[in-house]
Amino acid sequence: RQRPGLGTVSNVLVLGLVFDLVAPHLPDSPALVVAIPMMLGGIVLNAFATVMYIGARFGPGPRDGMMTGLVNRTGWSVRLVRTGLEVAVVAVGFALGGTLGAGTVLYALGVGPLIQLFARLLKVGDAVSGHSEPADQRPTVNA
Repeated sequence: RQRPGLGTVSNVLVLGLVFDLVAPHLPDSPALVVAIPMMLGGIVLNAFATVMYIGARFGPGPRDGMMTGLVNRTGWSVRLVRTGLEVAVVAVGFALGGTLGAGTVLYALGVGPLIQLFARLLKVGDAVSGHSEPADQRPTVNA
């Protein structure tokens, strides 16, 4: 029950456009001394960007919406839910004949904990946990 918004549409459209613009400027086969920092930096920056746009409350992208919805419904940690989603996606991709490399494994195991860390540091845990409004703006329920 995550409402789509500007962030949802932007996530789908902007990612493809930015990749098309940036990819031609990246090296095809960089040396490991360049490739490893690029890979690790990409994982960290992706987690940070995920928290930034979800924290802005413009609506999560498709996979991020699944993450925020499951966190909201189950009460499980962002780290656990996102890691489970990524591992499932990797398993399906591998079963369908995709490749499995170190970057794939590091992303699948690392992005969830990093999202949770950045959400805590940036104080947007409510948004990343699937709440549509900040805690101080939610209606209170008297029991």
